[in-house]
Amino acid sequence: MSDLFRELGQHLYDGDAPGVIELTRKAIEQGLDAREILNAGLLPGMERVGRDFKDGELFIPEVIVAARAMHAGIELLKPLLARGAGPASRKIALGTVKGDLHDIGKKLVGIMMQGAGFEVIDLGHDVPPERFVEVVSTLKPDLIGMSALLSTTMPMMKNTIEAIRAAGLSGKVKILVGGAPITQAWADEIGADGFAPDAVGAVECARRLL
Repeated sequence: MSDLFRELGQHLYDGDAPGVIELTRKAIEQGLDAREILNAGLLPGMERVGRDFKDGELFIPEVIVAARAMHAGIELLKPLLARGAGPASRKIALGTVKGDLHDIGKKLVGIMMQGAGFEVIDLGHDVPPERFVEVVSTLKPDLIGMSALLSTTMPMMKNTIEAIRAAGLSGKVKILVGGAPITQAWADEIGADGFAPDAVGAVECARRLL
């Protein structure tokens, strides 16, 4: 079965959605566990995409195509994952902060988080602090992921964390930050719980925090 998973991961890496659909269906028909198909087939392929994007071997168009292929496979697995329920998955809300319209990195993080078994709430871009506060209060995610690509929007991360604290919600959610200008030092300065330099790191950090 490892050959099937390797082939599945390669099709995903290549952005071959029809190939991903075909092999995901084949794995399901062979009676393989949906979570195993996800963790041993789809997710390693997407993690490789994330690593190669970080290293400059892949570019945004290839990442988007691979993410679509990943989504195609996940859509086939969703009913099986829900049926095989077990404990509820952890919930993460993702958003690019107010004033920042960049979305692609955050979307990649969402795909990776979904592949890792998280329930993802995508708040989009240009998200004001009060929207993050509202989401923490009403939807009760386990983790908030904030992204910023512009150095000029970095202070909005601090404003958002302060707004969450002012609402008395800081003990109810973990906060993860990332984006091109973001560093561990900045995360420490603003009081974030975690920092990730890329999508692969975001999944690893989320697992550590939760």
